[in-house]
Formats: sequence, structure tokens, C-alpha cells
Amino acid sequence: MAALARWCVTHRLAAVLLWLATLVGVGAAAVVAGTSYSNDYDVPGTESGRAAALLEEGFPHLGGDTDTIVWHTSDGTVNAADVQQTMTKTLDKVAELPGISSVVSPYHAAGAGQISKDAHTAYAVVTFDKAAADIDKADAEALVQTAKDADSDGLQVELGGSAIALTEASGGHTAEIVGVVVAAVVLFLAFGSLAASLLPIATALVSVGTAYAGIVLLGHVMTVADFAPMLGMLVGLGVGIDYALFIVTRHRRGLKRGLPVAEAARAAVATTGRAVVFAGATVCIALLGMLILRLDFLNGVAIAASLTVLLTVAASVTLLPALLSFIGMRALGRRERAHLAEHGPAPELPTGFAVRWSAFVERRPKLLGAIALVLMAVLALPTLSLRLGTSDQGNNPQSSTTRQAYDLLAGGTSQAFGTGGGFGPGVNGPLTLVAEVHGAEDKLALDRLAGTLDGTAGVAAVSPVTYDESGAIGVLTITPGSAPQSAATSDLVDKLRTEILPKAEKGTSLEVYTGGITASYDDFAEVIVGKLPLFVGVVIGLGCVLLLLAFRSIGIPLKAAAMNVAAVASAFGVVVAIFQWGWGSELMGLGRAGPIEPFLPVIMVSVLFGLSMDYQVFLVSRMYEEWLETGDNRRAVRVGLAETSRVINSAAVIMISVFLAFVLSGDRVIAMFGIALAAAVALDAFVLRTLLVPALMHMLGGANWWLPKWLDRLLPRISIEPPECRGVVVPGQRAAGAGDAEVELSKER
Repeated sequence: MAALARWCVTHRLAAVLLWLATLVGVGAAAVVAGTSYSNDYDVPGTESGRAAALLEEGFPHLGGDTDTIVWHTSDGTVNAADVQQTMTKTLDKVAELPGISSVVSPYHAAGAGQISKDAHTAYAVVTFDKAAADIDKADAEALVQTAKDADSDGLQVELGGSAIALTEASGGHTAEIVGVVVAAVVLFLAFGSLAASLLPIATALVSVGTAYAGIVLLGHVMTVADFAPMLGMLVGLGVGIDYALFIVTRHRRGLKRGLPVAEAARAAVATTGRAVVFAGATVCIALLGMLILRLDFLNGVAIAASLTVLLTVAASVTLLPALLSFIGMRALGRRERAHLAEHGPAPELPTGFAVRWSAFVERRPKLLGAIALVLMAVLALPTLSLRLGTSDQGNNPQSSTTRQAYDLLAGGTSQAFGTGGGFGPGVNGPLTLVAEVHGAEDKLALDRLAGTLDGTAGVAAVSPVTYDESGAIGVLTITPGSAPQSAATSDLVDKLRTEILPKAEKGTSLEVYTGGITASYDDFAEVIVGKLPLFVGVVIGLGCVLLLLAFRSIGIPLKAAAMNVAAVASAFGVVVAIFQWGWGSELMGLGRAGPIEPFLPVIMVSVLFGLSMDYQVFLVSRMYEEWLETGDNRRAVRVGLAETSRVINSAAVIMISVFLAFVLSGDRVIAMFGIALAAAVALDAFVLRTLLVPALMHMLGGANWWLPKWLDRLLPRISIEPPECRGVVVPGQRAAGAGDAEVELSKER
């Protein structure tokens, strides 16, 4: 690490230009290639996956994205001459738009049933010639604009569907800008130097920008979800600014001890830079743990997020020291430079609240530990009611056109026109039954099934059976009486699969598969829940092995695992309360309550375990160093907490600010990630690492550092962060035996 830092400082211009060239080159390639994301939740081998495959085989023309134009009037009916004339002209214009394959109007025979019973609401089905992921945003915007032109005082027109959602995606970068600005303010308050506060921001922006473009290119070679770039940016900005903060803090400490600029930068990377690499490696390992689930959808997310973390670590140990050498002594504030010039070098000792808090925890470990445990347990309680499922456009903000279209179809409340009759909530997420037909007996059984379903509880409507051109594949559509995200719809899926369909198949070769949005999400959730114990076990196990090698202790890894589980459980409790129970979700513009996305637990466990390990590494590294020097556990915990709590708290405030800013993205999934990560980091930094962990370590005493002798002999010896000499430079002298420009340091003690 020292040699790498020395090269970057010596060739600082080359290091900066290499990073800028990489950013520009990868960014240009991403612009030329364009995006190719895919939100494919189908899991091979599941029933919904087989249903989708059969449907694609028999009805390939249904592969284009299907959207709806919904109109509603409270005065008169949609059959009134003026309404019918207006909407017929509008639909004719829509049919001529680029990318539109077909339009089914409720005023034609093919659209029978697309007018509500009270005749106040109607909808048209618009089919694109491409899947949602391949539709040009401009084509979707043209559809919205053409349909919205018909909107008037007496006629409300709204649109729903995957393509329409593209037009509601935030095109700006408000969330990123807000997060970066808040982080810059916190850094300035911590450093008192504008130049020093801007370097972590610059380093993070360059690395995250490069990673963002890299993820765009990654989407062309593997399945990458459309939220992966935003997730990568969210994690990358948080950890990137934090890693740079730790290195800049160590660099500034070296300057105050009298080290030359180049030597202070080299020493910072050689010491704290190693801890940054170790912390980044733990985050990547936790993220790549998703690969053991063997789900294409999560593989892309794991690699995309790991790529971002990898680049932020690389920038922190290469680009940052080069930039530090450019700003020289301006890494210190004016007052700090004046004080250094007047009084000479001096070690930076912890003072103020950090010291008082560390002593307070030492005096009251049992009481404070009990308070922390109760707080974490209370916040984790909502996790017990976690329900995985599909959130849909009914969870969008109330002002969005997709939410308005959803409510009108379901018969909910319209912002402009009050309550409408609608078609029932199930119309927003019908179930699809698909079967291979091998003869007349199978066909007869499938036709009978349609009649049986018509009188089944929870079923609002059943379409006639439709066969493909060869008659080998039949499909029928069920409209549930409940919303796609409702537990009642999931119960209906289970009832179909376990009771109704087996009876219909009995005595025939018929195999009927249940598909549709709810069935797909339920299958996806079932697969993830089944593999979750293995996944969590692997992530915890690898993290414990790394900490065991670093700190040569049995207790430290076990406490870290317990703290990580506590942070994850409490963070999920916050997510359930806000998104599933709806506590304040509408007020924050996050839409109404609904189930939690099935992929969220896996991704959140990966990210949160990695981030939690960061603070564990930076806190315990200092305690371990003091323990090796003194053998006094109480002193090691007290000094370690006093010297690291300020920088950990500053880093936590920055990360929380960045994560919470992503609530402004307007994307429900990204908002879930932002709030979960912010809650976890806040609890981890302010409750676990600065309260519960030191309290437990005080109570356990020397047992914290116990390791069986036989295991000590077997384990390789590694050092995360070499001990730092916290002394002052003796001017004009060099360290004995140093082969390079090492200066002699005198120990403070």
C-alpha cells in the first residue's frame, strides 16, 4: 500500500488523468451502447415460470408491453356522444404513434367489458411492439401526451402500465445532489477546510460515475435490474465518501504531527488505506454472497453493487492521495495552519464529548447495554409481521397518473372526480392459467374448468378459454376479487394450485400452470425465503472468518455477527412500519402501504452486513492496537472509543444524509433501500458501535481477545491497520534504518 501511495503522490498528475480518462471513456461507451435493463423475476422451474414459457410459445404476439388508457366522468356516462367522439379520435391518434402495435377500444366489439357497470369509467388496451424494457421513453411520453390532450373539466384521462411508468421515473438527479451537498457541509464542519471537504466528494463522484457507466454496459452481457445503477450509486456515494473521510482524517493527523505533505499522504494510505481495503472487501464479499442463490435477477444486482464498491476503494487509495498532494497544507484549516506554524507539531489527542462519553460507558456498561438492547428489540418487533409480495402502481404517489389509473380501474377514489364504480381491484393484476392440450379429453376438461372457476370464492370474472393456432396450448384469464398485492389474492393462487386445478386435471393428461404478476412474485418470494438461511449463514460465516484473521479473537467475530443481525432486524422493522404498515408513507410521497418486495431482504442483508462490518473494523482496530500495546482491556476499549467515535459519527451522519436523500428519487424500491440503509447505519453507529459494543467489551474484559493457542498457531497473521505512532516529528532527523524519506517519530507515551 505504501508503494502504491508513493507512486500516486509522485505521479499525481498521471494518476488524476488516468481516472478522468477512465471516467470519460467508460461514460462515452455507455452513452453509445445505451441501457438494457431487465426486471425479470421469473425463476426457472417454478409454476409461474412454466406458465410464462408456455404463453410465450403459444402466443408470441402477446410479448409486447400492454398499457391502459383510462377515462372517467362523473357527469353523464362514457357512452355520451361527446365523450365517445373525443376518446375515439384520441385512440385513433394513439394507434398511429410510433411503437404502438394495437389499440383495443371499449367502443368496439373486441373491447366488450371495458366499460364499467355504472358507465362512468372505461379503458382502452394499448399494446406496444416491444417489451417494456426495450421501449423508447420518447414513445411512452408521446402516448401520455396524446391521451392527456383529451383531459378536460368534465373528463379525466389517466394512464397505467409499465411503459407509462417510464415517463414518471425521475429524470433529474435531485437525490444525488442533495446527498452530496449535505455530505459536503458535514465534511466542512468536521475539517474546517474547504479543500479537504471537497476531496472525498470528488473521489466518490469520479468512482461512482465510472461505476454507473460500467453498470450500463454490464446490462448488455447479463440480467441487470433497472434499479441496480441507483442502488450502486446509493451505496457507492455512501461508502466512497466515508472511506475518503477516514483517509483524509489520518492525513490531517499526520500534517499536525509535522509530517511533510507527501509523507502524510503515504502514511495515511499505508495505515488507514489498508483498513479501507479490508472494509471494502467485506462489503463486496457480502454482496457477492447473493450469487449462491443462483438467481439471474440478483446476480446482476450483486455484481453491479460490488463493482461500485470496488471502484470506490480503488479511488480512495489511488486518486485521493494524488489529490491530497495537490492541495498541500490546505488540507488543514486556516486556524490549524496558523496554530501549527506558531506552536509547532503536536499529536492530536481526543478531547471533549468523545472522551467524556467513552468514560461514561466505562462506568455504566450494564445499564447502557440494557438500554441499547431494549431499543434495538423494540425497533425489530415490526419485522415479525414482514410480508413479502408485489407492490404495484397502486403504491405509487397519489398524484401520479399511474396511481390515478389504478384507482379508477379498481373503483377507488379519484383525486379530481371523487369515487367511481370501476371494475374491481383484481383487474389491475389478473391471473393467467395456461395448459398444454393433448386431445379432446384435455380440451373438454379445460373448458369445464372455466365454468368451475366462475363460481369460486375470490374470483370476480373468468374469460373464455383461448387456444393458439395449433390448438395445443390453451389460456384463460381470472380476474380476482382482490388487488394483486392483497394476501387474499395470494391465498387464491394457493387454492388454485392445491385444490381446484388438481381436481380439474384428474383423469386427464392436462397440466394447468398458474401465472400472472401475483403468482410470479409469490414464487420468487418462496424461492428466496427457502434459500435465505443458507445465504445469511454464508455471509455471516465469511465475515466472522475475516474478523477472526484480523483480530485473532473468538469473541470479536461473534459479537460482530450478533450486532449485524440486530442492525438488520431493526432496519427491517423501520421498513415494515413505513412501507407495509404505512406509517407516514403518503406524507413522505412514498405512496400507500403495501407488501415488501421479495428481493429486498437478500439485497439489504448483503449491503447492511457489509456496511456494519466497516464500523466494526474501524472501531475495533484501534482497540486491538491499544490492547496489543498495553494488555489493559478497559484502557483499550476506552481509548479506542474516544479516538474513533468522532470520525465514525461524522461518517455515519454523511452516510445517513446520502441514503435519506434517495427518498427524493420518487422510486419506491430505491426509497426502501435508502430508508433501510439510513436506519441501519444510524442504529449501528449511534447505538451499537458507540454504546452496546463497548459496553459488552467492558463487561467481558480480557475474554474479548481470547483465542485457543492451537488455533493461534494455525491462523495466518495479517494486519488490517499497522499501529500508528502518535508522536511528533523531530525536525531535521530521519528514522534509523529507513530506506526512504521516513522521519523519526517519538512515542507519545
